[in-house]
Amino acid sequence: MSLMGEYDGGNIFAKILRGETPCVKIFEDDDVLAFMDIFPQSQGHCLVIPKNVTSRNITDFPQEKLGVLFAAVQKLTKAVINALTPDGVVVTQYNGAPAGQTIFHLHVHVIPRYTNLPLQPHHGGKPADLDVLRQQAARIAAAL
Repeated sequence: MSLMGEYDGGNIFAKILRGETPCVKIFEDDDVLAFMDIFPQSQGHCLVIPKNVTSRNITDFPQEKLGVLFAAVQKLTKAVINALTPDGVVVTQYNGAPAGQTIFHLHVHVIPRYTNLPLQPHHGGKPADLDVLRQQAARIAAAL
């Protein structure tokens, strides 16, 4: 998909927000949902998505809501660091398919990095073990 276009309410994140598709939730409030990435690039890879918007990427997201979204990203990043003690953390957000975006609902990745573990491909491979994701989510949530 291109950088610009119409929002598709049938995307997986929209379905998660409507409760049609499950996720391994870390935290949620009126503005955002944080949950584990089902195709993690690293142990503890999680996502933050805005609620109540139809934004495909950062270019069409309401500017007045950016602070709330990125405050949640910072909150999640700190919890990941405290819970999982990675050697580093990548915080990233893709815009358009050529940039690596695969789901066209604005989302931010929080990816713990460990010195001796290579990153897995973005949105590749087989899904993670749900029990492992639940354990990681519980540890991160406890660190909030």
